[in-house]
Amino acid sequence: MKNYAMPFILLISILCINPIFNQDSDIWNQLEEIAHIDQKLMVPMRDGIRLCTDVYRPKTTEKVPIIFSRTPYNFNEWGDGERRTRTAQRAYEAVKRGYAYVVQNERGRYFSEGEWDILGLPLTDAYDAFTWMENQEWSNGKIGLYGCSSTAEWQMAAATLNHPALAAMVPQGYGAGVGRVGDFYEQGNWYRGGAQQMLFTAWLYSVEHDKFKPRIPSGASQEDLIRISRFYDLAPENPSVDMSEALSHLPVKDIIKNINGKEEIYDKMIKRKPNDPAWFEGGLYHDDKEITVPSFWFCSWYDVSISPNIALFNHVRNNARSKDVRDNQYLVIAPTLHCRYTRATENTIVGERSVGDARLNYDEQIYAWFDLWLKGESNKFKEEIPRVQYYTMGSNKWQSSETWPPENTQMTKYYLNSKGQANSLLGNGQLQIDLPEEDSNSDHFTYDPMNPVPSYGGNVCCTGNAIQGGSFDQQHMETRNDILVYTSDPLEEGIEVTGFINTKLYVSSDVKDTDFTIKLIDVYPDGRAYNLDETIQRARYREGYDKEVFMKEGEIYELKLTPLSTSNYFEKGHSIRIEISSSNFPRFTRNLNTGGNNFDEVNAVTAHNTIHHSKMYASYIELPIVK
Repeated sequence: MKNYAMPFILLISILCINPIFNQDSDIWNQLEEIAHIDQKLMVPMRDGIRLCTDVYRPKTTEKVPIIFSRTPYNFNEWGDGERRTRTAQRAYEAVKRGYAYVVQNERGRYFSEGEWDILGLPLTDAYDAFTWMENQEWSNGKIGLYGCSSTAEWQMAAATLNHPALAAMVPQGYGAGVGRVGDFYEQGNWYRGGAQQMLFTAWLYSVEHDKFKPRIPSGASQEDLIRISRFYDLAPENPSVDMSEALSHLPVKDIIKNINGKEEIYDKMIKRKPNDPAWFEGGLYHDDKEITVPSFWFCSWYDVSISPNIALFNHVRNNARSKDVRDNQYLVIAPTLHCRYTRATENTIVGERSVGDARLNYDEQIYAWFDLWLKGESNKFKEEIPRVQYYTMGSNKWQSSETWPPENTQMTKYYLNSKGQANSLLGNGQLQIDLPEEDSNSDHFTYDPMNPVPSYGGNVCCTGNAIQGGSFDQQHMETRNDILVYTSDPLEEGIEVTGFINTKLYVSSDVKDTDFTIKLIDVYPDGRAYNLDETIQRARYREGYDKEVFMKEGEIYELKLTPLSTSNYFEKGHSIRIEISSSNFPRFTRNLNTGGNNFDEVNAVTAHNTIHHSKMYASYIELPIVK
């Protein structure tokens, strides 16, 4: 006879002690005690499309301000687990502080009507949503935006619409919404230095809904939607894929097709060049637009777009026409991965490296910001919160400054040098303050696109199992001969490097087009070599992203890479190192070196590349050293 008692007892034990079940139930019970909850409201846009919206607001007769989160992700509250708890927790935190929390799906996502297009949704959706919220009888007419990653990327362009109800925003990990700012033509993290970042290839496979997905009939009532949402989540679950293998497929344009994913959006985006007019027609922010909103920006040292994110903060602070807008831009830079701010602990580990106690009172600061702008409270946010809060790794401490970079930084050039053999950790590449004495010197390496340098750690996001982000010991990577390694002498005293880091390389190649990569590294006395930031430049775009200029064999070209960013204290006895190569895959697509489109090619050419460093061709990295 089967013993049915044990499974029953086990089930009861899980229900009683499992923290997800308990937390899930408790937070929703607490929320229901303090909030009016109105779900599956269908908010009309000007073209008749309706966007699915949930509203959580305090049980009060007073008018309240609104914290608004628009997202492509699923927030359907039926079911169990982390998603349901996360929605309830965010709503609870807002409501208990006297705010309505409104969350809305982008058009074409889950219960929202219409067709979805990442980075290409109409800006009018944001404006119409603001107007709807402003006109609710319980609204005080003030709206603040709050969210990270895809929940933040739309905020910047929306902040240029000059809607009277939009009073403040808190964008976090927002690089996917930045099209062009200054020297950065990333087009929403699609590019870096003209090379495609592969994060969207993996991300689109995991999130895009099929055109044949089940759809709720147009005009369904709120009652119908609430009922049906208990049974049908409309959340697809694509088959698990080994992205470390899938991203290697050629041609690049067929990667998603090769794993049986939906490819319509990817198919059109993969063909766009960095300056394609289509990038400027959707919901991306570009620096010819005017942000008119006080903003509290949050970035991470190991996020995919740290440099353009900081550049956008500087751009708004320095160029907004309104002095009031310029004076109300604030920035936090944490030593974490993408959107992992609150996961810092007493011993924060990012990859393999400990960066110490990186905790910060995020909620208190964010709600003080909203209290100032949405409630009009005369609090001390502007007196007590520094303009820029940044975490310095190595010394492992939060610091503050009125500007970025801090005013007491001095740009210092470290020149590349060698005895002609900087290949690998075993070579003789050097970083030095003095100019090389030789009239002519260089290092050579072979780049085979079929055997690229693998991405190991780094400033990444959203690539599935293909890359684990963060700081990792690079020593075993540096045994490859297609990586040039340049290392300073051990430091006689510690130095802090905080700010943008510039690179100028003099290069040549025997192919029409190739890439050049760089990685900045902190080398410990025992040999551990922890990566700080990295970038890439496609040679054909060295003169700008509105034209392609190919290389000629034997000619030497000046290459300026997009700036790196960090704040790191190199302790006494540590060394500063850079790695140079021509691939960092699969963070960036491989350049097949043909001079062709790259995205539709399957055949590659091996490149023989050269880095020049001499009196005439002085390649260097320029570090912002705090004095």
